[in-house]
Amino acid sequence: MSILSAFRPSVIALLALAGMAFVTAAHADDGGISFRVIKAGFVVGGSGGSGTLIFHGRAYPLGIGGLSYGFTFGASETRFRGTVSNIRGPSDVSGVYAAGNVGAAVGRGVQAIVLTNQHGAVLRLTGSSVGAIVSADLNGLVITVR
Repeated sequence: MSILSAFRPSVIALLALAGMAFVTAAHADDGGISFRVIKAGFVVGGSGGSGTLIFHGRAYPLGIGGLSYGFTFGASETRFRGTVSNIRGPSDVSGVYAAGNVGAAVGRGVQAIVLTNQHGAVLRLTGSSVGAIVSADLNGLVITVR
């Protein structure tokens, strides 16, 4: 009996490890994102827009809003396109994204930016803009999944 008693904890541990091998862990995933932002301001700026998140083959509408503070003068429209990573569901994209900005554009311009929100969602974006704007400001962008 003592040999069986000695092996019992080992057998239980081995069965537990084997069971864990068949359990799939929840992991972060990624998707595609595109949106349009219109920004205008004089010292204090505002922005708004809309877009779409593509996650697991479904399209989710997005609302975009934001404020900037610093040196801002003019107006522009930017169309962003890229990927969002490190999300478990569409709601992880909702949140506040902050960035600093220094730039000037007259006519057409190109941008690239990486942003992260409080849920850990990471946006990797490229965009093309149209307008006339000069800025050196801090931006807060709020994205909501509708």
